[in-house]
Amino acid sequence: MIKKRDQLKRILLLANISFLLLFLNGSFITSSSQTIDILLKGGHVIDPKNNIDGKMDIAIGDGKIVQVSKDIPVKNAKRVIDVTGLYVTPGLIDMHVHAFHGTNPESYIADGWDALPPDGFTFRAGVTTIVDAGSAGWRNFRAFKKQTIDRSRTRILAFLNIAGTGMHGRFEEQDVTDMNPEMAAYMITRLFPDILVGVKSAHYWGPDFTQVDQAVKAGTIANVPVMVDLGEHHPPLSIEELFMKHLRPGDIWTHTYANAPKDREVPVDENGKVKPFIFEAQKRGIIFDVGHGGGAFHFAQAVPSIQQGFVADVISSDLHTGSMNGGMKDMTNLLSKFMAMGLSLQDVILRSTWNPAKVINRPELGNLSVGTVADVAVFSLRKGDFGFTDVRAKKFNGTQKLECEVTFREGRVVWDLNGTASLMWDAK
Repeated sequence: MIKKRDQLKRILLLANISFLLLFLNGSFITSSSQTIDILLKGGHVIDPKNNIDGKMDIAIGDGKIVQVSKDIPVKNAKRVIDVTGLYVTPGLIDMHVHAFHGTNPESYIADGWDALPPDGFTFRAGVTTIVDAGSAGWRNFRAFKKQTIDRSRTRILAFLNIAGTGMHGRFEEQDVTDMNPEMAAYMITRLFPDILVGVKSAHYWGPDFTQVDQAVKAGTIANVPVMVDLGEHHPPLSIEELFMKHLRPGDIWTHTYANAPKDREVPVDENGKVKPFIFEAQKRGIIFDVGHGGGAFHFAQAVPSIQQGFVADVISSDLHTGSMNGGMKDMTNLLSKFMAMGLSLQDVILRSTWNPAKVINRPELGNLSVGTVADVAVFSLRKGDFGFTDVRAKKFNGTQKLECEVTFREGRVVWDLNGTASLMWDAK
């Protein structure tokens, strides 16, 4: 009797250990008995972080991803959405926007009219996370947080401008006495570490790298990357010196494909060749960001760059009033533009999801791993004859174009172009 009792104890102990291991490795979470709020059925899933590129189902429960696999049974799903023939990806991350929207007539971006309220322009393009690129500095970031970040459904992160008032005015951005690395780092590390992901240097006219160096000092103290918009110097400063002597691996150069030779050195020379040090800088770990905007993307730079193997690490919009109605339009148009220039669908999704997540050190974003927040985009890929323009109204033709059908933010539908996620009006 005692021997049988000991055997029973051992069996129970092994059963408890097995259950614990099952729970810890996530199998319990993805059990077929898990209640599913939404089941996306039959779509082609592209999730670069997890090397998924094929037909998969995605189960969403309690605002999170609970399962990604083939042929998930529908019996436990409260709601099934048929996405057959569509592409399902992580919600896009737009790493360069200006969202400090306001009505201050004395400001052009910070609390100004040129910045945009994000929810009106993100979800319709499959974007669930944006990173504001230095609209606010350490003096006015609290106002940005209060009136925009705290009131938006879009997830908003930000680079903090090294200039105290951010992009309030062109002259204020030249005030080196208001560039305070210690204050910027303090706000990033102690006050808003969940929102602030880096430091921004931009629009400086000075004859040297003073602003960049102050931004890098702040980034070093706070252990975050720096994004640099270098392009308003007369004569232009050397970007080779910038990449090799001032920036650190992991720092970002935005407006990669701009073409303004009077005040900005560019990657492609007058003979159409990518300068050798560009490849060396990328190999060194300098991050190249598109930052299309209203004046910073030219086919004359982008096409030969891509043909010669120099492709920006991150595709971003530089969304503001000057770009949304120009050549940029939105992220779906921008990704389609890069596909027209030769990138694959998988490659543009990588550069607008997992790549930016890594750059800003937010590995919980830009992927569909089990347990992550269910930020999901569903796209159709239209075939036909399409035209794409740059910031000088130069045209490039393409044969396919992405269109966002449905966007989920934290497991809830926030955009549904054609009613894909909706019930028929007369459904019982």
